Amino acid sequence: MILVSPLVAADPIPVEDTLAGDSLWIVIIKAVLILVFLLTSVLFAVWFERRVIGRLQERPGPNVHGPFGLIQPVMDAMKLLFKEDVTVKASEKVLYIAAPMISVFCALLIFGVIPFGPPTRIIGTDEVTPLQLTDFPVAVLFILACAALGVYGIVLGGWASGSTYPLMGAVRSTAQVISYELAMGLALVTVFMLSGSMSTSQIVDAQADRWWVWPLFPAFILYVISMVGETNRLPFDLPEAEGELVAGFMTEYSSMKFAWFFLAEYMNMINVSAVAATLFLGGWRAPWPSSWGGAEFLNTGFFPPMWLILKIWLLMFVFVWIRGTLLRFRYDQFMRFGWKVLIPVGLGWLVFFAVGRQAFDEFNRDLNVFDAVSGLVAILLVIAVWSFVSDAKRSVAAEQAEKGSPEPEVLDAFADGYPVPPLPHQQLPPSPRSGRTVDASARKESADG
Repeated sequence: MILVSPLVAADPIPVEDTLAGDSLWIVIIKAVLILVFLLTSVLFAVWFERRVIGRLQERPGPNVHGPFGLIQPVMDAMKLLFKEDVTVKASEKVLYIAAPMISVFCALLIFGVIPFGPPTRIIGTDEVTPLQLTDFPVAVLFILACAALGVYGIVLGGWASGSTYPLMGAVRSTAQVISYELAMGLALVTVFMLSGSMSTSQIVDAQADRWWVWPLFPAFILYVISMVGETNRLPFDLPEAEGELVAGFMTEYSSMKFAWFFLAEYMNMINVSAVAATLFLGGWRAPWPSSWGGAEFLNTGFFPPMWLILKIWLLMFVFVWIRGTLLRFRYDQFMRFGWKVLIPVGLGWLVFFAVGRQAFDEFNRDLNVFDAVSGLVAILLVIAVWSFVSDAKRSVAAEQAEKGSPEPEVLDAFADGYPVPPLPHQQLPPSPRSGRTVDASARKESADG
């Protein structure tokens, strides 16, 4: 971003025309800046997450290395760099090594189509270039494709490790990406309908007067939930679930090979946050409409990258907030939520939005009015359906309680040689430790008495 003028932006020029005229050295500099931005953002994200969760849990978080512990991520990276690099003998060597690189490479590709600002004149030259590496008419489909290909790194890493727990994590990851990418795609269709384009720069330009988060608020919520599931973060981190699978697909990785997976996870968090900011929150545009007096000045110079980065880190805070608040889902709950809640809601919202806009257009009504009220109406419909379903479930539960429910089945979790979590109609036998704990507490109370 240091290459652009801090004072004025260039005259409005189509982004495709300016990108096509970029010289090779400008493309290389843009690519290097994106790489540096992502790597430094990952270091900051590690510190940011630990500090925020520390505050949520009323503890300081990292505070020793550097001011406010800012050097702690560098120390963590050096620790991973100098750790012993272990390669499992039973692994498929080529895929075992290539898997984390696939994940990182796909994570790096996504930021190539994220616009950081409008076409801007470079200091000391007559060249004009947008603050974006590249763009094309189906840029959002490119983003979804890169996100889907990144899962191959997890799947191949789990399979090539030659171990049971990584394989189970890889299989979970496959089911997870299929489930939650469908919901994510449904959330984005209405963005394409409203913008009339799949180009990221054109979607940002279409939000000059209002952000799409307002007329498409249900789609935004659907996307936010899907992006948490897509990046394997709590409460959807089933592929690595340390309580069940040790570390899932990463169990047999160490040193820098583990660091590649770690890097890809945090890059993907930044990527999906940037996509959400671009498609729903105006991208690099200021929070105020361009039509307001003086607001256009806030969309020039160094302001556009600043707005985009600020929006990205607000969404990163949502990631951390969710991690510090919610517990991990059971696998059956996780899949049921994706297929029976998110996908039906996404389909319902898509049909409602498409039919409503077409009806308004047929009767020559103002589509802006429909856009203004559609999000609110959809939210009210979702609340009404949710309340109806909840009341129905409560009434069924009350009827079953009156009739007397059967005793739940006691599950022998280790019957097949490895632990299996109980299903909803099952329960685990009482732990032998619970009796000892109760007896010890009773003896202590009698001794104190």
